[in-house]
Formats: sequence, structure tokens, C-alpha cells
Amino acid sequence: MTDAIATETRPSLWVRLTSGSPIVVTLFALVLGLLVGALIIITTTPTVLDAWRGLFHSWSSPGHALKVTFDNVGAAYRTMFTGSVVDPASFWHAVTTGKGWTTTLTPISETLTYAAPLIIASTGVGIAFQTGIFNIGANGQAVLGGIAGAVVGSMLHMPTVLHLPLTLAAGVAGGMAAGSVPGLLKAFTGAHEVIVTIMLNYVMYAFLLFVVLSTPFQQPGQQNDISRTMDPSAQLAPLFGTGSGLRMNYGIFVAIAVVIFAWWFLERSSMGFDFRVTGANPSAAKASGINSRAVLVLVFLVSGGLAGLAGIVQAASTTHMIDGGFLIGSAGIGFTAITVALLGRNRPIGIVWSSLLFAALGVGGRAMQASTGIPLDLAAVIQSAIVLFVATPVLVKEIFRLRTTPTTAVQLATKGWS
Repeated sequence: MTDAIATETRPSLWVRLTSGSPIVVTLFALVLGLLVGALIIITTTPTVLDAWRGLFHSWSSPGHALKVTFDNVGAAYRTMFTGSVVDPASFWHAVTTGKGWTTTLTPISETLTYAAPLIIASTGVGIAFQTGIFNIGANGQAVLGGIAGAVVGSMLHMPTVLHLPLTLAAGVAGGMAAGSVPGLLKAFTGAHEVIVTIMLNYVMYAFLLFVVLSTPFQQPGQQNDISRTMDPSAQLAPLFGTGSGLRMNYGIFVAIAVVIFAWWFLERSSMGFDFRVTGANPSAAKASGINSRAVLVLVFLVSGGLAGLAGIVQAASTTHMIDGGFLIGSAGIGFTAITVALLGRNRPIGIVWSSLLFAALGVGGRAMQASTGIPLDLAAVIQSAIVLFVATPVLVKEIFRLRTTPTTAVQLATKGWS
């Protein structure tokens, strides 16, 4: 009898698909983002526009215009997928012949290489957001972490078993040092963390130029803003060896370790519980005896430390050095981490999926530009549209007529603005 009642009350597949749960809303936001990208392709591609201009030239013109439209949109998204995940034809050729595995695995290798530091930085930002703190300085913290780690990795010489952990630890320490400034200022003076962290980004950029131009850290014999090259013992080596041609490296295991740590920290540790309670209800946290000042400082140390780790993972896994443009501009993973954390709803597992999505869009966008001539900026437009729709769940629910349930409300951490 109990089983029968459970079977009757279990929601059907259609009800689950049309519910307004966060996962469903995020999936539909992805669909809407891709539709926005398709509209941009249609309205900016000369061949598509020419086909629609001749819509009434003959009876076959509408069909021709539709074919040209679907061909161009399909080619763009197909190239984006094959350039960031895998080309099915290439994969089948590699399986049946045993040759061409490097070409086949290069897209997913590039995506994972890009995603590893993004996962780490986004996890740090997500922890801060869950505590109600807006850490907008993750990029500056990643820069200082990259500097500290690269200094240890290039100016100290020791076996890998000591050198690599010390290099990564130096990156964490650099990020924590940068994060401690806004943490202490907010805890003891009430300074707004958004303003402080934004301004500290510029301080870190200036410090970066100083250390690569005016200190022994500069590459010997160079007048340009280039640092010393990190020792092989301090580098995150390619996972399949340097001769494989694949850049995927052991940084992905560092990212996995960070995700596991973040899950344990938030869900199982007493400090993580204090963080979450403070973010959900500061008044209740204060009434229960949680030291709000200590939490403010600690959350910036944790968040900044992870951002610094992301910075050194970026340097140790790809460039093996830093220059005056390290993580500045469009390469700033600290700023991308903010949108990735929000897209992943500040949860470690959600952040993994959103980081992989953003990495795939970035890597696939470059392949799309090279193959079809469609600008790489389209990938940024799709990313922005997805985040916009995720941040406005009511709009997504109205567009797709999703059922609204009491448990589907999206609440972003905003306590830091008060």
C-alpha cells in the first residue's frame, strides 16, 4: 500500500521537466543563450542576410533562405563543439585506426587546461558569496598568488617532491595576503569590501609591473616585463608527457582536490557552517555566538588563498612564467570566476559544470572563429546571455511556462552590499 501511494505521488517526468527547479531553470537558460547566439549569427552573417533579401525572388527562395540559415548556425555550433569537446569523425578514425589520438583529444585537453584554474578561482569566489561577501578582488589575489608562486618556482631550486608543493603553497599564501587586506579593513573599520577589492586589483597590477621590471625576478638579459622561467621541478607537467602534444596537465587534479575540499568545508566543517549561517542570516549568526569579525577575516583568507592558488596553477601549467599582462584584461580569470560562481549557484559541483561550460565556449569560440570567420566575441555574448537568464529565473519561467514551487526561488548572496 505504501509503495502504491509513493508511486502515485511521485512527480511524472513531464512535471519534473516543467518545474521551476534551479537545475531546470539553468538548462533552459543555456538554451536561451544559444538561441541569442543563433540570432546574432543570423543577423550578422552576410550570406544569411543575402539569402533573406531574395526571399520573394522565386518559390524556392524561402526554402533556400532557411537552408542557408540552418547551415550557418549549425556550422558555427558544430565547430564550437568539435573545437572544445571532440570531433566524432576524428574520434571514430582514431578508434578504428589507432592513429590521430593527439588531434582527437586536443579540444577536450584545451578545455580542461582552461577550466582547471577557473574552477579553483570560482570556488573561492563562491565560498565568499555563500558567506554574503562580494569578493571582487579575486583577480588581484590571483595575480599576487601567481607572483609569489612564480618567485618560489623560479628562484629556488630543489627536488620536485618539495619544489612543486612549496610553489603551490606560495601561491596560496600570496592570495591570502592580498585577501587579508579587505578582510581586516571590513572587520575592524567597516570598509566596504567591493570598493576595497576593486581598488586593490589595480594595486596588484602595478605591483606586478614593478616585480617584472625592477627586481631580480625579471628575466636576466631582458628589458621587457618578463619574469624568470619556473624550474621544471615547479611546473605542473602535461598529464600525458611533453611529447604527447596535449597541454592537459596535473592542474586538473589540483582543481578536483579544491572542489572536494570546498564541499567538505562548507558541508561538514564547523567553520564552513559558521560561514553559511553568517551569509544566510547575520543576525542569527550573531545571536548564536559566531564571531562575525573572525568570519569576515577568515572568509577572505580562504577565498583569497584559492584565488592565489588559481593564479599559480595558471602560470605553472601553461606559460611557466609571468609577464606584465598576467591575468589582466580578457585573461582575468578572477572576473570570469564571479559569473561562473553565480551560474553554478555558489555550489562546488555547480561551479565545476559552469566552469567547464565557460571553458568550452571560450575554446570552442576560437575554433569557430578560425573555421567560420564568426568573431570570438560571440562566445562572450552567449556566456553573458546565459548568466543574464540564470540571474532572472522569473523571466525564464515565464518564457517556458514553468511551474513555480516554493523551493525554486533563486537567492544570490547580497548581504555584502548592506
